[in-house]
Amino acid sequence: MERAVLGGTGREVGRLGFGGAPAGLKNYLDEYDPARADHREGVFNAIRRAVELDISYFDTAPGYGDGASETIFGEALEGCGGVFVATKIGASAEGARRSLEGSLTRLRRDHVDLVQIHGSSYSTEQTDGMLAPGGIVETLEGLRAEGLTRAIGFSTEDTNDSVYRLIRGGQLDVMQICYNMIYQHPYEPTRPFGSILEADAAGMGVVTMRALTSGILQNWLRAVNPADTFDYNAALLQFVLANPLIDVALVGMRDVATVEQNVAIAADLDGRIPLGEMHERYVDR
Repeated sequence: MERAVLGGTGREVGRLGFGGAPAGLKNYLDEYDPARADHREGVFNAIRRAVELDISYFDTAPGYGDGASETIFGEALEGCGGVFVATKIGASAEGARRSLEGSLTRLRRDHVDLVQIHGSSYSTEQTDGMLAPGGIVETLEGLRAEGLTRAIGFSTEDTNDSVYRLIRGGQLDVMQICYNMIYQHPYEPTRPFGSILEADAAGMGVVTMRALTSGILQNWLRAVNPADTFDYNAALLQFVLANPLIDVALVGMRDVATVEQNVAIAADLDGRIPLGEMHERYVDR
């Protein structure tokens, strides 16, 4: 497994990460119910196989099925050494400790490696509150100081001013952001511009979600190619991993076969999409 140092955390992790949303959310992308024992067993086996194949980064959240994802992760990762476990918390300081303690119980751990503010798009007013004295960022700093988490960060699917404020605040260790073949604006290397570049310059770890576009690109391709004659998942994952600033690319996985397939893709360094060549038309000759 190719590895990277996750920014200022100093922790070395595998660049292919295991995303936890599909483990907890009912019928996320396809038919699945975390309440069904056979479905849960499939995810359990996938996590165990991931550990065997040197996947070390596991990302979950209490919001993924009202704790179902964390519960499955906790059971599957119990006793597994060398793993990096990340979860999330709401953007409000109120109840933050209670939320994290609940996550620790479900994850069967006395601490996690990373707690992230769980968000999609942050308004200016919301960000003001997050960064204010007594806000969630300061609260997370306190929980980190107590040892309940080793690192703190935020997740977002946006690239608005709030994202840059959270980066430049200098208090957070990791940014998790949506970045893939159809959502490239966090990284525009020819300008250069983008939140991924800013986070890297600030010494933050960079983790990406939706590497395979959550099926959006595939749906569009089926619309223009109804025969659906090509599997684009490998190319999509290789596109994200080809970006040298991406420390971890998260992929949701529910079965052993998918884990093995994605590990093989990540190990195929010759299959990486050449990002530099994609932008050659902007280069003076």
